[in-house]
Amino acid sequence: MTTCNPLQVQAFNTADVAEQVRATPGWIQHYQQMSPGHFAGQIRYLDLQGVEVYEEQMNTRVEQNFSAPSGALAFCFDRSDNALYLLNEESRNIWITPENYREIAVVFGADFVRDHGLDVAKLEGLFMAPLNCGQNALFSGWLSSILTKLSQAIDPLDKSCLTQQLLEDCLFILDNAQTTLDRGGLLRRNDERKIMQRVGEWAADSSEDTVNLLELSHVAGVPLRQLQQAFKAYTGMTPSHWLRLRRLNSAHRELLRRRPTQTTVAEVAMRWSFWHLGRFSSSYRALFKELPSETLRR
Repeated sequence: MTTCNPLQVQAFNTADVAEQVRATPGWIQHYQQMSPGHFAGQIRYLDLQGVEVYEEQMNTRVEQNFSAPSGALAFCFDRSDNALYLLNEESRNIWITPENYREIAVVFGADFVRDHGLDVAKLEGLFMAPLNCGQNALFSGWLSSILTKLSQAIDPLDKSCLTQQLLEDCLFILDNAQTTLDRGGLLRRNDERKIMQRVGEWAADSSEDTVNLLELSHVAGVPLRQLQQAFKAYTGMTPSHWLRLRRLNSAHRELLRRRPTQTTVAEVAMRWSFWHLGRFSSSYRALFKELPSETLRR
């Protein structure tokens, strides 16, 4: 952790998705690794007392299942496609990041939202929609450079001035982004988001359950084809592939918290519906770059 000057910029390097989650307290979130490799992430965090700035980086694809802090209004800038995503506490969502993902977010806390008279109700329909604006890349790049300067104790900034500038810039960008919205596409994406929200709620509340594809369709409350379309839009993969990776992650977590005297790889594999030990081991190694027996020994 690095702490410099009165604005308290902090940096965390992480080697596991669980560490990445712990570095951002206040959010309801669950991460799972979804592409091969040893996970490496970074969080940079600036607390402006009522307004928080986060910059997040992750090298592997990661499933994010999250909700913003209660009462907060979050402006999240995806630096892979330079889109802005607006979130509130009801924006519980599930999606999968690309590899080498970078995001920077400005989070206005509940007290700040109330004290500044921000009418969140008027933003209904914009939450979790990709909002594109020419200023998105410029703003996120500038904000990332501000975090770098502060972490190096260069050019100290006034907290109240920075907070006011962040508010004005975010609202300006939001106003400009709304003018480019595809209303038909927004309605379709809202329907897909509701499907994924139901799946996300099940995934967060029933993390130890296993289901098949038809059962997942029942969870989502839609026909299988509609479920597949929503998954393609939000995760870039099929529901069956997502379920398989999810079970591998569950097995990984169990192996990490057990000792060799408490269980065996075969028992864990069967518990997560991998009935062929050889295929389980090869799939596990492809994702986590080690055999399940090596994880258990660790």
